[in-house]
Amino acid sequence: MKTRLVPFVLLAALCLVTAVHAAPPQSAPRFLGPKPPEKVKRVVTLVPSLTETVIALGAGSTLVGVSTYDEAKEVAGLPRVGGFVNPSIERVVGLEPDLVLVQPGPGNQRAVETMARVGVPILLLPLHTVADTLEAMRAVGKALGKQKEAEALVQGIESTRARIRERAKGSQAPRVLFVYGFEPLVVAGPGSFADELLRDAGAINVASDAGSAYAVYSLERAVGSRPEVVVDAADVDVGKDKVAALPSLSQARWVELPSMALLQPGPSLGRGLEELFALLHPAAKKPDAGTPR
Repeated sequence: MKTRLVPFVLLAALCLVTAVHAAPPQSAPRFLGPKPPEKVKRVVTLVPSLTETVIALGAGSTLVGVSTYDEAKEVAGLPRVGGFVNPSIERVVGLEPDLVLVQPGPGNQRAVETMARVGVPILLLPLHTVADTLEAMRAVGKALGKQKEAEALVQGIESTRARIRERAKGSQAPRVLFVYGFEPLVVAGPGSFADELLRDAGAINVASDAGSAYAVYSLERAVGSRPEVVVDAADVDVGKDKVAALPSLSQARWVELPSMALLQPGPSLGRGLEELFALLHPAAKKPDAGTPR
């Protein structure tokens, strides 16, 4: 039984977001409600990746409330305010935040707009792509007076991506199916940050025809995709045996992500990319100890 937790309710929300937004969504961060104070001292986050961003910026002491699914030890004792699709308006308002950081989606739109109407400053931060994620870091850094720290995080991720792309040039590109869930089969399609990072890692995403970033994929299409590697990023194994026994998939090499680093669009993406590259290219020579990382 797996121990890592990638809440399926969040995965379902991501599927809903991409289904609703057939056209490219608005990706620029923007504020709702009143303007936050110049010095933000009380922050609430509604998804773990934004909590991770605040902590990575060195502003963890400003956090006064986090989502149900946050597992970082730094926030273990903080109040929980619900999840991505079901934030509690009462709990958020009761914490008197100077700023609430939100990954917007149709599931939380009504609750978030209500918070803004009753006087809670909101910063909406789309996290559909790697570019969105980096822009969100900059926006949070600016809001919290941590611009230099935010830019350092962004440059660190970009540096890692460039280094991994360079390493991947010397390796054969494996055909990869990146799976978020087995029943139904949900895969990383075009437009997801996993799809982008698969390309960075020198891989071919066999679900590039899926039609959305987090797509429910038919078993027939999965068989026809003929992956050489299946990346298991699911939080539970329900349905896995059935999928793993399918023709062509049973011949693939199956690997599991060693951490949640690649699953949260935040500061850990660089580390997640390194982990992904190691999984996809196990025979690749590791950088020498003196090689810059």
